[in-house]
Amino acid sequence: MGRLFAIGDIHGCHGALTALLEKIEPDREVDRVIFLGDYINRGEHSNRVIDRLIEYKKVHPRTVFLKGNHEVMFINYLDDRNKLLFLQSGGRETLYSYGIIPPNVEQARRNVPESHKQFLHDLLPYWEEQNYIFVHAGFKKGRHPSLQNDEWLYWAEREKFMAQTFPEDHKKIIFGHFAHEKPVIMHDKIGIDSGAVYGGALTCLILPDMQFLRVKTVNSGCQ
Repeated sequence: MGRLFAIGDIHGCHGALTALLEKIEPDREVDRVIFLGDYINRGEHSNRVIDRLIEYKKVHPRTVFLKGNHEVMFINYLDDRNKLLFLQSGGRETLYSYGIIPPNVEQARRNVPESHKQFLHDLLPYWEEQNYIFVHAGFKKGRHPSLQNDEWLYWAEREKFMAQTFPEDHKKIIFGHFAHEKPVIMHDKIGIDSGAVYGGALTCLILPDMQFLRVKTVNSGCQ
């Protein structure tokens, strides 16, 4: 088995993503890179982030992309559903990155490349390895991953998820979604969203080494 590289919430921070990918050196034959979702919104370069990730998988075919709540909102917006929620959650910056000003669903459907729509369509709800399970937001205790609902996978409430204690034989949960100043390390879970888009850092956790690599962003908005 190779190493696992888990990367937290990017939120349009293309510069931080590029710098972080230059720091890690996965073996394309045996290692796996797992992105935990929230590639878009709030930051200025969501379109460039998705472009970069699509190209990255061509070189590293074992790469896995999970779905975050912000991708859920973007998919809904393109389907003409819950538009206001998307726009209020940083979606305007995503649309601007595609040259869509002012926000317009029909123009978004034309301007967003088919490769980006396919990328969104192919995102996974979670990923399991021998000793770890990866998800964007969280799981409900006592329920098999395949039976989790969207509220837990993509939108889990911080207090409810963090308060749960999973049994010793449960795979360690690696998650994003909840921004903290630095990674949260617990016996049963590790959170690696370190607030890149808020002027924090973009974090990669390397397993089983338990090594953290971080790239600081310049300021809020990843300008």
